[in-house]
Amino acid sequence: MNFKMKALVAGVALGTSMSALAADPIKIGVTGPFTGGSAPMGVSMRDGVKLAVQEINAKGGVLGRQLQMVERDDEAKPERGVQIAQELINKERVSATVGYINTTVALASQRFYQNAKIPVMNNVATGSVITKQFATAPENYVFRNSANDTIQSAMIVEEAVARRGFKKVAILADSTSYGQLGREDLEKALEKKGIKAVTVEKYNLKDVDMTPQLLKAKQAGADVVLTYGIGPELAQIANGMEKLNWKVPMIGSWTLAMANFIDNAGKNAEGTRMPQTFIQEADNPRRKAFIDAYTKAYNPPNGRMPSAVSAAQGYDSIYLLAAAMKQANSTEGPKVKAALENLNERVEGVVTTYNKPYSKDDHEAINFENTRFGEVRGGRVVLAK
Repeated sequence: MNFKMKALVAGVALGTSMSALAADPIKIGVTGPFTGGSAPMGVSMRDGVKLAVQEINAKGGVLGRQLQMVERDDEAKPERGVQIAQELINKERVSATVGYINTTVALASQRFYQNAKIPVMNNVATGSVITKQFATAPENYVFRNSANDTIQSAMIVEEAVARRGFKKVAILADSTSYGQLGREDLEKALEKKGIKAVTVEKYNLKDVDMTPQLLKAKQAGADVVLTYGIGPELAQIANGMEKLNWKVPMIGSWTLAMANFIDNAGKNAEGTRMPQTFIQEADNPRRKAFIDAYTKAYNPPNGRMPSAVSAAQGYDSIYLLAAAMKQANSTEGPKVKAALENLNERVEGVVTTYNKPYSKDDHEAINFENTRFGEVRGGRVVLAK
């Protein structure tokens, strides 16, 4: 083979390898509880992410490359979340990760992304401290597009005390970091109104009898119950109130919209209220298209998403990341982070249209303006009136 031929062959080989490299997919980690009591949130989030990935890939992907989901079930366990974070970073070489349903898992795991300088987008977990965990570091790689507990607790207290006039408040919160941090936020919000809860009760995951806690609340004369917990146990609260023939309103964090609360509580869930960033109502074309695509792809029972908020926020999180990668013209963590902090493009999501949702000092995309109250009516969450 002469020199020119060798050079031609080498050039073709190099061009082929370069184009193959350019076509490598962009790996996005997707971590959440896909089994267990938190699964309605985790599965809905994952399914929302999947819809967004499919839509973006059908239009050519990002930077000429397809997005590839790398899914892992963290089982709502912090130790499992830690293992997954290390695997996604070191073995899978993800460019970013979305997910985290449980505040406890997020706080245990996201430090690995911080150290690796890889953006992590909390699209469901709401603990107020999540985006502040590394706030004092020179660069913060933790972002969120869910309504944090500072927002939710203020809304819950405003609804219960200012809008509906209740004065004797009972708080029931689970023993996880999510429940206890939320409980602290509720107490701070009540203090601003000059009110102290008549009783503050704690319960554990998988508890099936809330009678002792509810009796204390009833005997203290509570006229409203404020909750911070996950679906199955919240149903035990509603059902326990029915057993005691104690009829007072129940207002709590967004998880009261979970299918496993509504279904397990049945008629006892009726009238329950909670802050929501997304309600499964086709009130604009973007939301209608999303709801139609979701129900067609996954055929949920009775056409109802197990956790509509989780699905919508999961969906939006991918569009936010894709916009940042496009603006950065890169998948390198520091460049994507910098782009997220100064997004030029308005990102039309289903929760809201994001217009510069982040800055260097503020990694929260959701505020009071795009959070509203939902209410359980006839086995579904509707906009509260």
